[in-house]
Order: sequence, then structure tokens, then C-alpha cells
Amino acid sequence: MSNMKLDITKAACFLEAGAVKAFEPKVKAAQKALEEGTCPGNDFLGWLHLPSSITPAFLDEILATADLMRQKCEVVVVAGIGGSYLGARAVIEALSNSFAWLVQDKKNPIILFAGNNIGEDYLSEMTTYLKGKKFGVINISKSGTTTETALTFRLLKKQCEAQMGKDVARQVIVAVTDAKRGAARTCADKEGYKSFVIPDNVGGRFSVLTPVGLLPIACAGFDIKQLVAGAAEMEAACGQNVPFEQNPAAQYAAVRNGLYKAGKKIEIVVNYQPKLHFFSEWWKQLYGESEGKDKKGIFPASVDFTTDLHSMGQWIQDGERTIFETVISIEKPNSTLEFPNDEENLDGLNFLAGKRVDEVNKMAELGTRLAHIDGGVPNIRIAIPELNAFYLGQLIYFFEIACGISGNLLEVNPFNQPGVEAYKKNMFALLEKPGYEAETKAIKERLAKEQ
Repeated sequence: MSNMKLDITKAACFLEAGAVKAFEPKVKAAQKALEEGTCPGNDFLGWLHLPSSITPAFLDEILATADLMRQKCEVVVVAGIGGSYLGARAVIEALSNSFAWLVQDKKNPIILFAGNNIGEDYLSEMTTYLKGKKFGVINISKSGTTTETALTFRLLKKQCEAQMGKDVARQVIVAVTDAKRGAARTCADKEGYKSFVIPDNVGGRFSVLTPVGLLPIACAGFDIKQLVAGAAEMEAACGQNVPFEQNPAAQYAAVRNGLYKAGKKIEIVVNYQPKLHFFSEWWKQLYGESEGKDKKGIFPASVDFTTDLHSMGQWIQDGERTIFETVISIEKPNSTLEFPNDEENLDGLNFLAGKRVDEVNKMAELGTRLAHIDGGVPNIRIAIPELNAFYLGQLIYFFEIACGISGNLLEVNPFNQPGVEAYKKNMFALLEKPGYEAETKAIKERLAKEQ
């Protein structure tokens, strides 16, 4: 039994009576296909029972490496893109002090993220920041040739060796990569880096509970044992034999697919806690890359409230009625801050004096939810007791299993990403990469005609 609460009543009310219940046989079949490995992409189901299969010894090995890096490094750079960094960043940003880079606590290194863009200014500024600092690198790439990450890692490797010497660099550069193949594996073996394996049967966007996510999170000083424990609890709560009405992943998959069939093509995930911004980014990749196929799929979007109520709020309230919202709510904040009284009361806010800031935030959440429902926006609400590693683990697994079910309901392969290759092919042709001579010739001819 998980501590997460799922409320679909304010979404199901936009559907015909019994519409969610009508999905039960399809959801059961979709989950059975996952469990039995009969669905498309069945060679990428290693995440399905990952939480319950992770051993204490495995976590201890990750923690030992993280501790070594924490002792030797002021800064740890995580080099990865997409699923190779979003899960780790989601958890680290959610659990970190919002001003961590200003109030470094000396016990935990600053965690930077790179290899997720090709911004020359970004990389130049990062390498400048790292000058004179003791830093380590976690290079996360199955192949080792993903352009954004490989380019960044080459820069970081050279700088780390130059600043700290090759012997120290070998201790603070860690590879998370394929067990046997690829450039990153070859480099790790040649240089003698500590390495961890990305399992062959776990795709990037489902990999946060592998070393891809666990090592950076441990380096940041957060409790990966609690993260895994929360995920394992949710794994049990969403098991194949849990009754449909009691299975949160089954309910979520059913209602969102019901809304999609009813013309709600966009799902906006909402938070009222700024620390969850990158959790939303992880969620967008998970659902966008899993469902957006064969000209089908709900478009995943996200907003940070109340901030975006002053920008996107108008569209959500009164725009085209093709949207629904999934609100992630944190019931209890980790800090206490009361609103003060002011004798002059020039801002007229003394009616809030003595109230906790979170009470104001919660009324904003409830008021917005009521307004959006009145405006024709179906609302799903997911609440967790507080923002910690355990409940983040629950949320991660909940969204993963619901995504697998949803993809099967949609009759697409939720575990591949063929569309991601299109831009790479064009980019390599434009850069005249060896082996792309025919593509280079074709794209140059195309561009000449379009001028």
C-alpha cells in the first residue's frame, strides 16, 4: 500500500458514466502483456521489477564510489542527455536546497549537468568555472558516441587530466555505460575508470533506478536506499493482481486514455513546488518519447504554478478545450515560514498574518483547480505526504508503470524512439561525418534548391 493518493474524480466526471471502468479489461490485458513480455518492445522491460530486485550490496557499491567522489571533488559534472540525465536531475533538484550553488555545505559537492546541449557559451562558461577546482565526471552514455555527451566528455576529460593529473583523474571519472560494447566502454577499460553498467533491457527514460540515476543522486548526498524502497512499495501497489479500482497506475492509465479518446490531446502536468520543475521535465520525456508514435499520442506539457498562472493561466482557463491537467501536490513542506503582520498594512495582506506560506499556496492550488474545472479542464490530482527520496521513488515508479500500460493501450511500442534519429541523420550529413557522403550530397542539393 503506497502513501501516494490519486484522485481522478474531477477528470472522470468529464467522461460518460462508467467510461473509466470500461477500460478495465484493456488495462488488465495491457499490464498482462508487460508482465508476460508479449508487448512490442518486450526486450526493454528490465525496469518493470527493478526496484524489488535491487540488492543492498549493489547499492553499497554505488555508495562507495559516490563517497570516494564526494571526498575528492568540490564539483561533480554529470555528462548525459535525455534519459541519461533527466531522472538524476529531477531527484537532485527536488531534494536540494534551492540555492545550493550559493550555500555549498562543504559535505556535498556541487552537481553540474552537461552533455545535454551543444551551447558553446554554456560549455565555455562551465569549463571556466571548473578552472582551479577539484572536479569529477560521471559520463553516462550507452554508446559513448551520442554527439552532445561525447563532445562534452572529451572537453571535461582533457581538463580534468590537465588540472588534477591522470592518476587522480582516473579515480574521479566514472563511466556508466554498456557492459561490453561502445566507445564509452572502450575508453573506460583503456583508462581504468570505475564503471557501472546500463542494463541492455532498460531504456534511458526508464533508467533512473539504475546507476544512471542512482550514482549522481548518491554523489549529491541523497538517500538512494530510500528512493529504491519507495519505488519497491509502489511496484507492489501497482502489481498485476491488485484490483483495478485499487491500482493507481491502472486508474491513471485508464482515465488519461479515456480523456484522449474524448478529444483531450494535451496533458499538462502541474506542480505548486518549484523544486519539481525538473521532475516535470523527466515526466515529459517519459511520456513524449514513449507515446508519440504512429501519428498518435497525448502531447505532454508542464507548468510551474503559481508562477505560470501569470503567463499560461489565461490559455489554460479559456483556451481551446483540448487539455487536461495532472496536478502533483506535496501535502507538507519541509520548512516552516509564517507570514508576518505589518502595522501599516499598505499591501492589504494582514488578513494572512500568522498563516503559513504553504497554506496560501494550498488555497491557490485549490482555487485554481476549481477555476480550471469550471473552465472545462479535467483535473487529476496526485498527492504525496512530503518531498523526500522515498516518495519521489513512489512517483517515479508510478509514472513508469502507468506509461507502459498507457503505451500498450495506445497500441504503440512504448520502449523505442525511432523518431529521434531523424535529426541526427541530417546533422551528421551537414557536418560531413565520414560514412554519410551520400546523405551529405543529398542534403546540400536540397538546400541549394530551397535557397
